[in-house]
Amino acid sequence: MAALREWGGLRTIYHQSILDFVPDHPRDLVLIKGVLIHINPDALPQVYDAVHASSRRYVCMEDYYSPTPVEVPYRGHRNQLFKRDFAGELMDRHPDLRLVDYGFSYHRDPRSTQGDGTWFLLEKRA
Repeated sequence: MAALREWGGLRTIYHQSILDFVPDHPRDLVLIKGVLIHINPDALPQVYDAVHASSRRYVCMEDYYSPTPVEVPYRGHRNQLFKRDFAGELMDRHPDLRLVDYGFSYHRDPRSTQGDGTWFLLEKRA
């Protein structure tokens, strides 16, 4: 943890599950990547609320996308990975969010160091 503080000048590190996280104050930007796909769909509303409460202005999210919810086998296990329209669900739950931009990372793109994923940038309206 000390290395993280030194590397990025982080003041606070929350070493806990997102399901236990209660935001202490909003941030200008909240980044959530590769997390939502592993949250049980029943717990997503709670996580969406925590993400929304954590953001003062922007939310950037990247995960696997599917227009309809689907479960994907993950390393031989069930109920561990889900694809869906996370950004759309977050905007539906919190109508003060609007889509600013979105894009796709592709594993065959030599500029990409990640696998396939779709990212969304949302902005909170006053």
